[in-house]
Amino acid sequence: MKIYTKTGDKGTTALFGGTRVPKHHLRIESYGTIDELNSYIGLVKDQAIDKNTKNILIKIQHDLFTLGSMLATPVEKETLKSGKERLNIPKINEESVQYLEDQIDLMNTVLPQMTHFILPGGHTTVSFCHIARCVCRRAERLAVSLSEEEEINPDVLTYLNRLSDYLFVLARKLSQDLSAQEVKWIPEKL
Repeated sequence: MKIYTKTGDKGTTALFGGTRVPKHHLRIESYGTIDELNSYIGLVKDQAIDKNTKNILIKIQHDLFTLGSMLATPVEKETLKSGKERLNIPKINEESVQYLEDQIDLMNTVLPQMTHFILPGGHTTVSFCHIARCVCRRAERLAVSLSEEEEINPDVLTYLNRLSDYLFVLARKLSQDLSAQEVKWIPEKL
């Protein structure tokens, strides 16, 4: 299979289902940012962290491929003429969100209570995790904008919101695991 198709040489691309749209289309920006997020999560996963965290991040990476596929498929193209679903994969749903919430709650049981905002940094792995969180927030904003123009599965928005929470708590947990100092944001008085 060739990696290049030449069908996008004039600035358009095909959504799942065949509809062609400009490469700057909000739907493309949305799932393209999901792809960027997935790459940053891969970077965090590849750092020296425990096997359980790596496995959770691999699951999240799989979920993000699913989420991207969902965003790449307009609602009107989700079902084939035969009535069969075009995306024959498990979708992001309430259980996917619950999984993230469970992981957040588990990490919070071993973390000190947060009393201030925290400045990103302290260790390269922690910083990469914060970058992933920021990219996740951007992906969420794009998906919200898309949802205002076109129908999308509402679980996509909930999942992205919860994933950014997960990545924030993971950054705190990584700080703890790596003995990195969390720097509280305390505004300086003028």
